[in-house]
Amino acid sequence: MTNPADLIPDKGVAIGHALKGRCPRCGQGRLFTGPLKLGDRCRACGLDYGDFNVGDGPAAFAIFIVGTIIAVGALWLDMAVRPPWWVHALVWVPTLVVLTVLSLHFIKAALLGSEYANQAREGRRSDDG
Repeated sequence: MTNPADLIPDKGVAIGHALKGRCPRCGQGRLFTGPLKLGDRCRACGLDYGDFNVGDGPAAFAIFIVGTIIAVGALWLDMAVRPPWWVHALVWVPTLVVLTVLSLHFIKAALLGSEYANQAREGRRSDDG
């Protein structure tokens, strides 16, 4: 039987596993330990998630995506209905929080899956001179 640690699935499969919150290598272990916290490693195949650098990239994407949605929505609502300021606060603050958490979760997963599928790792220097 093939060792799951030796498998590198198709790029689409790896990213699909990650988007479902599963290990991009084996599709079995959990990727997240909390809503936005990546686990340390896959419990099924042992893939170390710490080898991947998702860093601030997902936050930058989320700011642009969610910010655009909120800005367009707020402008549309204001032009269409002209509600008082508190309606904007009541509608857009919870929407902003929910969309940010959801988008960060999926963007982190997609980035980690993509890094795994492309065998990307943090930059390293070789001692070869």
